[in-house]
Amino acid sequence: MAELVIKSDKIIRNVEKLNVILEKHNVEWTFIVKVLSGHKEFLRKLLSNPVVKKLHSVGDSRTSGLRAIKEINPDIVTMYVKPPPIDSIKAVVSYADISLNSSFRTIEALNIEAKRQGKIHRIIIMIEMGELREGILRDKVISFYQSVFNLENIEVEGIGANLGCMYGIQPTYDKLLQLSLYKQIIDAKFNTNLPIISGGSSITLPLLGKAAMPSNLNHLRIGETAFLGTSPFDGKKFRDLSTDTFEYTSHIIELELKETSPDGLITDGNIGHTADDFDYDNSYRAIVDFGLLDVDIEELTPKDKSLRFAGTTSDMSVYDLGPVEKGKKCKYKVGDKIKFRPTYMAVARLMNSKFIGKKIL
Repeated sequence: MAELVIKSDKIIRNVEKLNVILEKHNVEWTFIVKVLSGHKEFLRKLLSNPVVKKLHSVGDSRTSGLRAIKEINPDIVTMYVKPPPIDSIKAVVSYADISLNSSFRTIEALNIEAKRQGKIHRIIIMIEMGELREGILRDKVISFYQSVFNLENIEVEGIGANLGCMYGIQPTYDKLLQLSLYKQIIDAKFNTNLPIISGGSSITLPLLGKAAMPSNLNHLRIGETAFLGTSPFDGKKFRDLSTDTFEYTSHIIELELKETSPDGLITDGNIGHTADDFDYDNSYRAIVDFGLLDVDIEELTPKDKSLRFAGTTSDMSVYDLGPVEKGKKCKYKVGDKIKFRPTYMAVARLMNSKFIGKKIL
């Protein structure tokens, strides 16, 4: 079975380093753990670390993940990090202390359920800042806030924005300044003081300590940089964080010398994806034990740089070992492992697959 290796100590060290960096700049953060798909064994190891007590909260986009967190430690403040579906309101109030919202109808439902459960449910109102994902339109911010302000079992924790996730809109100074100004307008009009301006995700981290980040932006929602050590802003390593946190291992189940071009009539009935033509006629082809159902091949990079992707189907993939050199034996054999460096999205899909083993170091 193909296996995702999780280097937990390096991930925990990343979380500790990030917390030191963010504390230095007076920014709180929510540790987004949705990439783990509620994997209890790893969550238990992760959440038992003392650094978690220093965090603002721990977030997930599934109530099953939040339930797992509360079962491990009910004292951890949890955040549901997308607008809740109406049919999940009961679970959201049960397992999330805070949720991100952009629909008044949903917040009304949260208010009713929170009253039924005897709770105060905290919300962050998301504002549309150009990414065209969740967020109320900017010209409706005041009227929207006014609508939710007097709901008895709802407490507005602050305002926030999503940037970089769908279209890749960068968190510029102009975008973040607008967000901070809305907080000031709400505070002035309603004689309040919203505690949080949530300025985005890992993509905002490179702006820390720079003029491009308004001083009153005081909260981020971070997943990718903590787990992978990289910034989605530029795909590069963030400061001195470790990027060697996950390794994906597959097994060679067939290895043969084959032609590099298919033989026969090609139809539209194939479900696989293949690489471009090769500039040599024959090569060793290694079939490994994962496919499209498990992960997007483009999100994996072989650690052996001589390997080249040849094709994939639902549950098997093929890698080309290069042109055959006369008198030189193939360096692999059936049963050997091929190792990959996965991206954040690859880790998310692999953690979600019941057909992929998980090994926690």
